[in-house]
Amino acid sequence: MATTKEVRVNDRIRIPSVRVIGPDGEQVGILGIREALAYAQERQLDLVEVSPTAKPPVCRVMDFGKFKYEQNKKQQKAKRKQHVTHLKEVKLRPKIEEHDYRFKVEHGRRFLELHDKVKFTVTFRGRELAHPQAGHRLLEKVIKDLEGVGHVEIPARMEGRSLVLLMVPRPLAGRAPEKKPAGVAGSTKQSSATGSTKQPSSGGSVKQPSAAGLAKQNAAAGAPKQPSTKP
Repeated sequence: MATTKEVRVNDRIRIPSVRVIGPDGEQVGILGIREALAYAQERQLDLVEVSPTAKPPVCRVMDFGKFKYEQNKKQQKAKRKQHVTHLKEVKLRPKIEEHDYRFKVEHGRRFLELHDKVKFTVTFRGRELAHPQAGHRLLEKVIKDLEGVGHVEIPARMEGRSLVLLMVPRPLAGRAPEKKPAGVAGSTKQSSATGSTKQPSSGGSVKQPSAAGLAKQNAAAGAPKQPSTKP
């Protein structure tokens, strides 16, 4: 269907006869333009030309205001999904410190995650230009560190006094899962099979009376005193 700016509606349709599609998608047939307009007006709807190149042109009976609203909504949604790719540059030195290297690589990772292309540039100064292999080793390290989010589009090559590498974002479906540090498994102590297990008494421990206590209880009850067995 043509865009809303190009669509002809109602009296702007200047064709002797058109093929009419009803509001529910049913085929009404080929009608003269006046008859087609009357058909739409009876239903308080618009006659909208949806296929001007057909023979005869096809018109549909619909609410044109609602149609424009839905079309604009679809266009805005499509624009939100569009992403304009930018080219970002990360500059490195052949003898870069590890801390600075990590800082630069994280910038590159962030750019790739935002679906931007990243140009890594290693600039040589003075006698460093005689040892380009140092720059190649550095860029190989960059590729390895960022292989989960990007891949090489243009391999490393010399441009003047600089070694240049171009990386592009890797599609989400093809990204390697990030490696997570292995967790430390908690140790579980097993009780010894031969160890004794102390079972608590259900009724609590009962203290047994001593021999002296029993004698006192017997005397109080009038029991005869037992003679001593000592010689």
